[in-house]
Amino acid sequence: MAPYESDDSSNAEEADELRAGRRKAARYVVPVAVVGIAAATIGLVPAIADSGDPDLPEITAQQLIEKIAKSDVQQLSGTFKITTDLGLPDLGGLGAGFASGAMASGSGDGSSADPSAKLTELASGTHTLRLAVDGDDKQKLSLLENASEYSLIHNGKDIWGYDSKSNEVYHGTGEEAQADKGKSEEAPGTPKELTEEALKAVDDTTSVTVDGTAQVAGRDAYRLLIKPKQSGSTVGAITVAVDAKTGMPLKFTLTPSSGGSAVIDAGFTQVSFAKPAASTFDFTPPKGATVTEEGGPDKAAREHGGAKSEDELGKELEKEFGGPLTGGALGQGAEGGPEVIGEGWNSVAVFDTGGEGVPSGAEVGGDMGGFLDSLGDKATGKFGSGTVFSTRLINALVTDDGKVYVGAVTKDALVKAADSGK
Repeated sequence: MAPYESDDSSNAEEADELRAGRRKAARYVVPVAVVGIAAATIGLVPAIADSGDPDLPEITAQQLIEKIAKSDVQQLSGTFKITTDLGLPDLGGLGAGFASGAMASGSGDGSSADPSAKLTELASGTHTLRLAVDGDDKQKLSLLENASEYSLIHNGKDIWGYDSKSNEVYHGTGEEAQADKGKSEEAPGTPKELTEEALKAVDDTTSVTVDGTAQVAGRDAYRLLIKPKQSGSTVGAITVAVDAKTGMPLKFTLTPSSGGSAVIDAGFTQVSFAKPAASTFDFTPPKGATVTEEGGPDKAAREHGGAKSEDELGKELEKEFGGPLTGGALGQGAEGGPEVIGEGWNSVAVFDTGGEGVPSGAEVGGDMGGFLDSLGDKATGKFGSGTVFSTRLINALVTDDGKVYVGAVTKDALVKAADSGK
């Protein structure tokens, strides 16, 4: 296969074409509003074994990227598995504590059918899901569990969440459903969306090649290989299996530079591009189900002096940090984003909380103290001292004076960024 290398020898025309291809790829091939809600956790992630290397016509990386950009799949149904391995310790009883705390603070609707709470389960472990899409207005995502199922359905102006185990229903309508749809386009979730996010990182610090062919979910595909040229990134390589016929990514795999199993492995085990039956997206709350309307508990709590509105919470946070959150109090740049140190895969975002560093496990005590100690690793440098919180992909350094350095980089790279930022 003829490779495309994004390096100093690349001519300006090829570089412009590549960037143009990435811009085109920013629009979604599959407008899955429902899937996007799940993506807000960490991403949809399936592990699929390739069953052979089909003989396909040669294609360059540039041509394959253009094929992804031109893909326009509007209808599909399929099954995929989700495996996410960030290397986080088992939360044990803490997980339930965090969830109940979120409900009590008014950040959730108190229903097991609320997608913002239910789909956080996708942040770790292996899960099986079914997906159906028919254009912009009809999507269905089902999370299959032992003897139960959780479904999230978008049909026109309605968003339904249903947890069969508890027989609870979550419902949003009108502008609320449209708002959820808008949010879905901000987070990567399907292999297609994850691929588009990865392509945004393609620049002179990146090698992009075609690495043979594969067969995924019974379909012939090309393998696109994306690798950082820089040292210091926690990303080892990203491999995308791109459907040879439609150009839609079928599988996305991110392996860490530290080696071992994939951190994210997303792909279909079965897929069809036929129009799903209209009845797929029909939903009526089952008899006896408890139905929670979008915003209902929050509104009631505010009326009785319980939960606070976002504006009220924002003002309290601004008071705590001594200034507006959109300005320098959080170390943000002139355009409202965080300060960034470094470039490409070694970029590190910097925030200034204006507060103190992380307390030790002994100071906190209990299960939470043990959890903090299991995550944290002390670090020192010209910046002073602090604590590094690590996963297999994203690491964060919290200094004792309250600055936060975060990126898909190693501990040494974080310390180097903090030293340069002093």
